[in-house]
Amino acid sequence: MTGIYVHIPYCVRKCAYCDFCSVPRDETTEQYPDALCREIELSRDRLPYEGPVPSVFFGGGTPTALPAEALIRILETVRRTYEVRSDAEITVECNPGTATYADFVKLRAAGFNRLSLGLQSANDELLKAVGRIHTYDQFLTAFRAARDAGFQNINVDLMHGLPGQTQGDYLDTLQKVCDLGPEHISAYALILEEGTPLYTQVRAGEIALPDEDAVADMEDAGMAFLKQRGYERYEVSNFAKSGYECRHNLIYWDDAPYLGFGVAAHSSARGEGEWLRWSNTESIPEYLRKLRRGKLPTAETLQIDRKEELFEVIMLGLRKVKGIPRQAFLNRFGLTLEQAFPDAWLNVQANGWWADSPTHYALTKHGMDYLNTVLCYFR
Repeated sequence: MTGIYVHIPYCVRKCAYCDFCSVPRDETTEQYPDALCREIELSRDRLPYEGPVPSVFFGGGTPTALPAEALIRILETVRRTYEVRSDAEITVECNPGTATYADFVKLRAAGFNRLSLGLQSANDELLKAVGRIHTYDQFLTAFRAARDAGFQNINVDLMHGLPGQTQGDYLDTLQKVCDLGPEHISAYALILEEGTPLYTQVRAGEIALPDEDAVADMEDAGMAFLKQRGYERYEVSNFAKSGYECRHNLIYWDDAPYLGFGVAAHSSARGEGEWLRWSNTESIPEYLRKLRRGKLPTAETLQIDRKEELFEVIMLGLRKVKGIPRQAFLNRFGLTLEQAFPDAWLNVQANGWWADSPTHYALTKHGMDYLNTVLCYFR
């Protein structure tokens, strides 16, 4: 099975912490959906593909910065070109300031069945500090409109470690969100990315972030709170009610094949016996220009050797609370993890970080707290 990702790079305004490929709407915005549909159609006979498709994910940027009709046309092109399962998870990301009830009705009727709303915080001052374009009240309006439009699978994105944020702020946000009852919550720690406005402000001393201990305390308190409210942690930063784990992200964490469409999109699949990874150009004008000439907008293709493939399966799989299925690892590589990385296995074991599981290679809670250290053993 192969997942499909569709990248929409446009935003009303770029958030201060964002280093994703996103730009304000401009003269290319109206041309982009046609180019994207063309890329999808051209790809079918040119890219490695194992059907059917269990998940289609529209991310960004802000997909809902485009009209609902454009998103629907792109989804129809995906369905016409690839075999999408009848029960596929079809997600669209949404900034609460960019969609209306009428938009949600159209999207739901067209087959989008999962919505990911970017809230980040219920504190309007914190939202302003990181450049979000919406308020908490606008989020509430969007959430309720989505429910009324028929979305029964909603994720809410949250962040901790924001400028001036306290543990009380974070727990207040979690309580307000849990009271709404979304099926899934993604709770990320802020990562200060070089080159972003927030990075510049922090380095200049204009904005202060909570220290590492405070962020760790927020995270621990948040995980405990979410568990009390019925959200099980299934990945480092993701929590879900039973049965609502994000299928698309699980494709990434299982290192399964996926195709990415759109500017700066990445793909990963097996072709001609080797694991391949390729990426599209990050230039929207070049993306449009190549597709007008009937060419795929690929910028770089990498062949992943067996050693790197082994590491990536471990790096991604150990992010999951359940970890890596032992049998799947053996089937893929013909040896156990212990045989592939005997020294790393013993080092993790010496720290007491392997969870006791007969079916999976998984880390304890403490081991997941030290995931970067764990992964260093496998390099």
